[in-house]
Amino acid sequence: MRPCGHGDGRPPVSDSFKTGRARPAYGELMTPRLDMIGIVVSDMAASLAFYRRLGIDVPAAADSQPHVEAALPGGQRIGWDTEEVIRSFDPSWTRPTTDGRVGLAFLCDSPAEVDSLYAELTETGHTGHLKPWDAFWGQRYAVVLDPDGSGISLFAASRTAGTAEASEPASPTA
Repeated sequence: MRPCGHGDGRPPVSDSFKTGRARPAYGELMTPRLDMIGIVVSDMAASLAFYRRLGIDVPAAADSQPHVEAALPGGQRIGWDTEEVIRSFDPSWTRPTTDGRVGLAFLCDSPAEVDSLYAELTETGHTGHLKPWDAFWGQRYAVVLDPDGSGISLFAASRTAGTAEASEPASPTA
């Protein structure tokens, strides 16, 4: 540390403090940023297997952990917590009984990939919610449910974007 040269009796400060990023004073607003998407799961291994198939890199050793995180492109994170973890700090938490209000959407490389990924996931036991269709907004779109019943959208730019060939979504599958 070197003296700051205030000459007014204030204590000296280090150079790193003086050149560091300015921090808001107490009471000033800070700008929050989205850092992590959290998913509560009843079966960690089944959920991680599902999301691995959607391209999220999660080590196999994580399957038995109560809390798992993975880095996403762009710096955000996705995390999974078992219901038991949530109840450990929120004893009043109960499993939702209706559809969620937040959904995840995965961009596919092509309309054919939407179709094949939807088929693969439903053929391996995941519930299809909306079969692939060419949406009026210019995307090939489908929705499959993750192991806990959350709607996961699969989409790609549609071959029929901007044409009269777009169709209505297929009826939800049972």
